[in-house]
Parts: sequence; C-alpha cells; structure tokens
Amino acid sequence: MTPSQEVQKKPKNQPPSKVMYRVLIGAILFGGGFFFGLGEGKSTEVNAAEGLDLMPLWKAYQIIQDRFVSSDPDFVLDQETLVNGAIEGMVDSLGDPYSVFFPPVENLEFQEAIGGEFEGVGMEVGMEDGILTVIAPLKGTPAEKSGIKSGDIIIAIDGVSVQGKSIDDSILLIRGEKGTEVIVTVLREEKEDLIKISMIRDVIEIPTLRTEQRDDIFIISLYNFTGSVKQDFKQALTSFIQSGEDKMILDLRGNPGGYLDASLDIAGYFLPTGKVVVREDFGITGERLLRSSGSIFEPGEVELVILIDEGSASASEIVAGALSEHGVATTFGSKTFGKGSVQELVPMSRDTSLKITIARWLTPKGVSISENGLEPDVIVEFEESDYEEGYDRQLEEAIKFLNQ
Repeated sequence: MTPSQEVQKKPKNQPPSKVMYRVLIGAILFGGGFFFGLGEGKSTEVNAAEGLDLMPLWKAYQIIQDRFVSSDPDFVLDQETLVNGAIEGMVDSLGDPYSVFFPPVENLEFQEAIGGEFEGVGMEVGMEDGILTVIAPLKGTPAEKSGIKSGDIIIAIDGVSVQGKSIDDSILLIRGEKGTEVIVTVLREEKEDLIKISMIRDVIEIPTLRTEQRDDIFIISLYNFTGSVKQDFKQALTSFIQSGEDKMILDLRGNPGGYLDASLDIAGYFLPTGKVVVREDFGITGERLLRSSGSIFEPGEVELVILIDEGSASASEIVAGALSEHGVATTFGSKTFGKGSVQELVPMSRDTSLKITIARWLTPKGVSISENGLEPDVIVEFEESDYEEGYDRQLEEAIKFLNQ
C-alpha cells in the first residue's frame, strides 16, 4: 500500500500484522514484541564472496568524504555515521522486518527496553502494507485504560499522520516522558468516524503472569516470556500442585513472546522427555530439533486448555503448537499472530548491534508458524457485545469445556 492510497479496514478476525512491535517506551522490545533466541554474537571472519567487487562501496565512501557539500553550513561529516548508514542499507535490502541494525541511540533504547521497565503507553502495534495497527494493549497500562482496542488502525499521533512513515518513526511519535499526553487518532472497524484517544504516558512495568482459581480450575495468565518468567511460572505450577486440582487454563492471549529457552522450559513441564517442542529451520544449513527435558506431570494427570488469539506470538505459538500437537492440551480462541522466525543479537561495536534473522520455527509436525499463524482446536471469537459487557467468552467457554 502506498502512502497515497486510502486506509482500508482489515477483515474481521485477521491477524493485524506480520510485523509486530511492542510500544512500551515507544521503543521496540525484541524488535517490538519480537521473540528471538539471543545469541552471544559469534566472531565471524568476513571473506569477500567469489566475484564480488566491493570497490564501488569504498569508492562511494571516498567520494562522499572528498566532495560532499551540505546545504547546512553547520553540517559536519561524521565517518561513523557513514559506516552505520552503509550497514543499515545492507540490512534494509534484506526486506526482512525482523532484521534491524541499531546505531548508538537506538541500541541504547533497545538495551533499556529488554530490561523490563519503560516510560510509555503500553501497547503492541504492528504494520502491514503501510497500515499501523494495534495488536493489543498491555494489562493495567495507559493504553488499556484509554479504551484502545486490538485491531484499531492508527491514523495519526498528536495530529501527525503516520501514513508513509516507518514503524520506527511512528514509535518515536508515541514515545515520551511519564506524565505527558499523547493523542492517538484511530479508525475502528465498527465505527464510521475517526476516534481520538488521549493517553498519559507512564512508567510501564511489564507483568509476567497472574494466577487465579475458578472453582476447581487453576488459571495462569502468562503475559510474556521475558525477565523472571521461568522462575515465576515454576512458582505458579507449585501453587497449582498444592491446590490439589487437576484442571488448568493457560492464558496466552496477547502474549507477544520473549526468550526461546523460556518457551522450551514451560512447554517441557507438560511433555515427556525427548518430545520435540519446536523445529528450527536454518535453510541450507539444515534443521535442529529442540526437545523437552522432561515433564513434571504424568500423562493425563492435568486437563489443560490453552487460550490463544491474534496477539499470541512467537513463544506463545511454540508452546501452544507443541502442547496441542502432542495431545496434552486443547487450544481455544482465535488464530495466532504468526511470528515464527529466530533472531540473534550480535554486537557490532561498543555501542551498536545487529539483530539478524537466522532461522524460522516450525511446530513438531512441521507446520510453519510464520505462514498463517496457528488455528485453535476450538474456535471461539469475541463478539462486539462481549467488549461492551466485559464478558470473556473465550475464558468462559474454556471453563465449560473443562467442567463437562
């Protein structure tokens, strides 16, 4: 979609984007909600490919150094900026939204983002064909309290149109200090007129999980796969075991992912030793099978339902796909987001880094997560009246299923 085209509403129940970003400080978290297996950044010797002439690159660099004159009399040519620009150009040429070069300022913001606390509005956004779309507001954040919804198409931020802007530029418009106001103009599917939504930026602490019990059903709402999630989930399972119940709902709706090893641990709690959790396809270099290290439950000991929706991505899709395909869980809800690629974070210099896609994920049965997302075993869609009445249809249907 070009900037001059009119914004079209998305079909109902269609995942809003294949490029997911989490706007917390307005900066990106894991490429904006990205889920990537963090590598340590292996040292790589770079050899010129046979027949590749790098002379034009150096010639362009030298011409700029020797001849460029800016219209700004105060402009100072910076060599580091030139090199960073060349790297950014190479990465952009891949056409992969998940591969990103972080120059110094962006790199610092990214490192702060994965620390777990932010100043912003707290929502996930995505972009497809030039359309900036809300994937989900985070629990208890200014975005959620403002009434912004999944599927809202963002038209403008503080009166500045986002059509034609990159997602990074749009995020910069949303980012700001605690206590300041940002007004987001959105197009909502069921509304004819544009809606202006005011949000006051705040410190956003990313929650890990929440537990509750409904009659004889233990519910774990897992919000991400980052930070202390492995320890927190282990404690939640301990509480579940101590409750003496045998029915569980794992709610992964709106969970954009996190660390790969966290998804392996969490899925592994329910799978026998050696069961495939996820396949990593490295293209021409082959495939790697990542397996469970052993369940803490006997087969059939736990009746498990997993809730998923269009905001469930990456780690959430790995866990849901593995447990569903191995027959230890039934998935309820709507189709997942479809983010199934692996990124490695590689330091490039003291203050820059490169996040590069190195593989893609497949379910144990070889289904590509990125192609179309995952279909739930039982489809339960929200109705408009559910939002207005505060009725969680997906959760209630899951409870009925476990109680039948």
